[in-house]
Amino acid sequence: MAEQDNNNTSDVSYLAFEEKVAVLDGQMSELRRLSSIKGIDYSAEIRRLQREQVAELKRIYSNLSAWQTVQVARHPKRPLFCDYLKLMVKDFREMHGDRCFGDDRAIITGLGHIGREKVMVVGQNKGRGLKEKIECNFGCADPEGYRKALAKMKFAEKYNIPIVTLIDTPGAHPGIGAEERGQAQAIAVNLMEMSRLRVPIVCVVIGEGGSGGALGIGVGDQFSMLEFSYYSVISPEGCAAILWRDGSQAEQAAKALKLTSKDLSKLGLVDDVVAEPLGGAHRNIHDTVYNVEKYIVKTLRELKRIKLDDLLEKRYKKLRSIGQKSISSSHAKHTKTKIKSTINAIPAKSGSVKTIKSLKV
Repeated sequence: MAEQDNNNTSDVSYLAFEEKVAVLDGQMSELRRLSSIKGIDYSAEIRRLQREQVAELKRIYSNLSAWQTVQVARHPKRPLFCDYLKLMVKDFREMHGDRCFGDDRAIITGLGHIGREKVMVVGQNKGRGLKEKIECNFGCADPEGYRKALAKMKFAEKYNIPIVTLIDTPGAHPGIGAEERGQAQAIAVNLMEMSRLRVPIVCVVIGEGGSGGALGIGVGDQFSMLEFSYYSVISPEGCAAILWRDGSQAEQAAKALKLTSKDLSKLGLVDDVVAEPLGGAHRNIHDTVYNVEKYIVKTLRELKRIKLDDLLEKRYKKLRSIGQKSISSSHAKHTKTKIKSTINAIPAKSGSVKTIKSLKV
């Protein structure tokens, strides 16, 4: 942890469950301040506090709950797509527009090099400052964003260039304009076309992987997640608002959605989990980007050894097998019991909820 200051983490925003870590950081900062003022050597005490901090971070991050994982994935200091472009992609040349409506800044596309591999990079950009966040709609893409992504992926297919997608979105933009311009159709077309592209495709969830917004650029040969990212059919708050009509139930919803990398690996929905540095990606941006780069380069080299026809057949079988992972009868019975108890816990405020309760599981 001593090298944190070299990795853009000197101003870490602490999460609610990191209270002890914040206290230890404060004590170390105070000792360093006193050392510089009084000239007294506190290095032994600082090293002791550092060991305590490392032990505490290991304890916390080895057993995060689903809701805590969502909080880490949304951390304001977590590396965004722009950080990966800067630190991982060399000679990046951005490609703009969908040739139909406009240039959606929530999705960035372009050519560049990752390691020695020439790739087409497609990523979702949330933006850093408020002005940039508004410009790219907080990472929620419009239909033109998905059409732009597909157009550039088709370009990559034409010139036999592998595709790398970096996913980080709470979901596709649900606004009226987006729906009028065919949001659902744009995502559906991307799902179909990406499944047929005759080039290797690697998809990595680097933060939030929310709903159809993530699916729109998330079909590929290898699908991976950063250790403390999440991937879900809906945000926990959205799920809670639908089932309990109360967004404060998001923690319970997150647990039920099985949205963490551990859960999704067990379900066979994620091929690989990319490790994050101790305490999450926001504590060491450079190591996080390096881990993702190493994974992408290794995976692309493996995929390029496979014949294209075999690659497409394997991709097709992978997509068709989703949801078919076998589970034991005891686990299935336990899951049904949990579903029934969750449904029964939903307050009956309308006829529609009563109808849900009457369903047989």
